[in-house]
Amino acid sequence: MSKNKGVNHFTPLKKVRDEGKQTGFESAPLPVPLTPGLWTIHRDGEVLLRLSKHGPGHETPVTIPEFFRESVNRFGTYPALATKNSEQWEVLNFNQYYEACRKAARAMIKLGLQRFHGVGILGFNSIEWFIASLGSILAGGLCVGIYATNSAEACQHVITHAKVNILLVEDDLQLKKILSIPQGKMETLKVIIQYKLPMKESNNNLYSWKDFMELGNSIPDSQLDEIMESQRANQCAMIIYTSGTLGNPKGVMLSHDNVTWTASTVARNSGLSCASEKQEVVVSYLPLSHITAQMMDIWIPMKIGAFTYFAQSDALKGTLINTLQEVKPTAFLGVPRIWEKMQEMIKENGIKFSSLRKKVFSWGRVIGLKVHTKRMLGIHDTPMSYRMAKSLVFSKVRSDLGLDYCHFSISGAAPLDQETSEFFLSLDLLISEIYGMTESTGPHTIPSQNNYKIHSPGFPLPLPGSCGKIMAGCKNMLYQQSKEGIGEICIWGRHVFMGYLEMEDETTEVIDEEGWLHTGDLGHMDNQGFLYITGRIKEILVMAGGENVAPIPIENLVKEKIPIISNALLVGDRAKFLSILLTLKVQRQRFGDILSPRNTKSKLKNSTTDFSGGAALGCPNED
Repeated sequence: MSKNKGVNHFTPLKKVRDEGKQTGFESAPLPVPLTPGLWTIHRDGEVLLRLSKHGPGHETPVTIPEFFRESVNRFGTYPALATKNSEQWEVLNFNQYYEACRKAARAMIKLGLQRFHGVGILGFNSIEWFIASLGSILAGGLCVGIYATNSAEACQHVITHAKVNILLVEDDLQLKKILSIPQGKMETLKVIIQYKLPMKESNNNLYSWKDFMELGNSIPDSQLDEIMESQRANQCAMIIYTSGTLGNPKGVMLSHDNVTWTASTVARNSGLSCASEKQEVVVSYLPLSHITAQMMDIWIPMKIGAFTYFAQSDALKGTLINTLQEVKPTAFLGVPRIWEKMQEMIKENGIKFSSLRKKVFSWGRVIGLKVHTKRMLGIHDTPMSYRMAKSLVFSKVRSDLGLDYCHFSISGAAPLDQETSEFFLSLDLLISEIYGMTESTGPHTIPSQNNYKIHSPGFPLPLPGSCGKIMAGCKNMLYQQSKEGIGEICIWGRHVFMGYLEMEDETTEVIDEEGWLHTGDLGHMDNQGFLYITGRIKEILVMAGGENVAPIPIENLVKEKIPIISNALLVGDRAKFLSILLTLKVQRQRFGDILSPRNTKSKLKNSTTDFSGGAALGCPNED
């Protein structure tokens, strides 16, 4: 690669020689680790693992290098990763995947990656993203995913806070973003690698992916092996940054054990198969700066030998369906908006149906919902009408979505609207909701395709669908329960994070003295062990009279009783009374009624004949 001999934009690479051998580590000694406790705020700190006395929580802790080696030993020749170039899929098997990660790790050592310092990755999901992620951990660094949509200022905060030594960017657009940041604000950054498209910039410390991967040829395997063997399961492996809605994002430190134990537990309890039995197929498209996407795309597939395909970079703009139809995943993770878009697509296609086909489609949905409602009550019969509906309706819908062979469909990151959940259930597509957070290494509950609930009939106020039962080996506590059984969800287990990087007050605010993680979420658990999320503590309205009101159950009640309502927002904090803001469901049509205040009020009255919630709904005057 041609190099510009002008002024370096980055701190010059320090080359250290020891008896004639090049090494990427600085000669300064590492800080002495603190005595392990249940949490730490130090990147080189260690924690006490929350081991159970027996059962799933008592399994032997393993590091990510050990976890990866075990996977390669079991599934070496099975296909692991596939990316599409032009019209052809390029595939790596697990052996090739592992060797590429080792090669990247040796290159990072050569470039001066320091122990427990960050390797930042800024770009869309790709084979290079995976290799850089694993390579950074094998080399003793910390994997740090950065949101591709981050501003330059947000990127600079992560680079500085995580002490990123090496930064990988996808393309010239991301590179320009980083180069716009003054050098003095990224003092730890030594090297940038652009891993897609030809480079338009040149500098002593800029590398293409090809040149980067050749850098480690002079680093012996024994040196890398020594670093891998020195790692401990209770040490930090990665930093995941939260969204930072109120100020700068917090760096969530996840240990090797957090990642390997959680992936193993989910794989064992979710009904997913090992490749030696039947290879699972997943599609990687959600941002890998989220731990849930990493868990689904990297870590669980590593445990079971699944085959991961990469979607196109414009997947969220409409091409995802094309990828799904082509590769036909057996397991699929979607955020609520993805499922809603699929629902909209199905409805739009339905408008074009003939009159007879519309009737068959509606009949099939009635049958599907009836069968699944019975299954929620423990009645698992399969009537002839269901088998007919499966052939005439359900199979065609699945084919259109590319989910013909999908047996594990989940939704995460935010609550799935009950209407969307019931819509897909009526089409024989169960979408299981998972509950968790970055601080719990992703999931805290595991859905079951044979044991589920999408609503809670018997509870005083309607709750959203259950997000399943608590993951095996973990504990759940509802702190300060109300008389209705609602309390703050608290979590204990080997999936609980190490702490927030360099943020002691924030860490002790969420992890108590006994090691319980206080989520800030409110929930209810029924007598069968199903968990329901009812809101956030910060959402509680405190009225002028001192009454505490949880808005979500009331908002859900209004939407259930008034079908024309699309969104409801309860307000009244520090007020004498409560008010609710409503939006109506509308359809975009060339011809139709225009909603005036008068006919809006009429439609609302017609929709509320069975609503006994109390106060009347008011509409503005026509003038």
